[in-house]
Amino acid sequence: MIGFPFHVLNTVDSTNNYAMARVSEGPVTAGSTWFAMEQTAGKGQRGKQWRSEPGENIMLSTVLQPALGLHQQFMLSVAVALGAFDFFCKYAGDESRIKWSNDIYWRDRKAGGILIENVLRGSVWQYAIVGVGLNINTPRFPDELQNPVSLRQITGREWDTIELAQDLCRHLDKRYQQLSPDTYPAMLTDYKSHLYRMEEPALYRINGEVFQGVIRDVLPDGRLCLEKNKEILELGFGEVEFVFTR
Repeated sequence: MIGFPFHVLNTVDSTNNYAMARVSEGPVTAGSTWFAMEQTAGKGQRGKQWRSEPGENIMLSTVLQPALGLHQQFMLSVAVALGAFDFFCKYAGDESRIKWSNDIYWRDRKAGGILIENVLRGSVWQYAIVGVGLNINTPRFPDELQNPVSLRQITGREWDTIELAQDLCRHLDKRYQQLSPDTYPAMLTDYKSHLYRMEEPALYRINGEVFQGVIRDVLPDGRLCLEKNKEILELGFGEVEFVFTR
């Protein structure tokens, strides 16, 4: 089960790095999870850093051994995103959303993100290192950050981050245990029902061009179907940017 065992680290460069190092040392029990009170070099998607004051937020990584092929990687992403969404929605309410591909949003503001890194042995998917970062108790963010939000800002109260991190593990595990090629179509439908900006006109940027588009679908392999000028573009990760206006 995800979260068994559950380790608390005082300070670490990155929980994903720490988990990856444990895997490189030898076999690791699937579900092993490391929660950090402080990260000095937290990792986000596409090389971005995840910054947090000590003890304020959820920063954890869990080691999984998916019974899936490498061509099915987006299936795991969907299950993890749904687990994180279920958790955040429980505390923040039904204005929570999943932003493609696996960020957690509340209204138009980012509450957290997910980073999955893989360990391969030949063509075998040996381990997945699943990192989750969620803003919990941050009272105020730097002005240069585009659109962050914390659970404290939403609810007006402080939370026990370790207690919430363990509850997050339970939500992640529930979705992960449901995951299989047979259940994936229903999970993908559920994922799309909670997708940020689904079927809503909004601004996007591709190769420097800003335009109004509408998300119409997410394909089983993870590609985003974005309508632009009555044409459907099938886009992979990093090929499109969501544009926000304050």
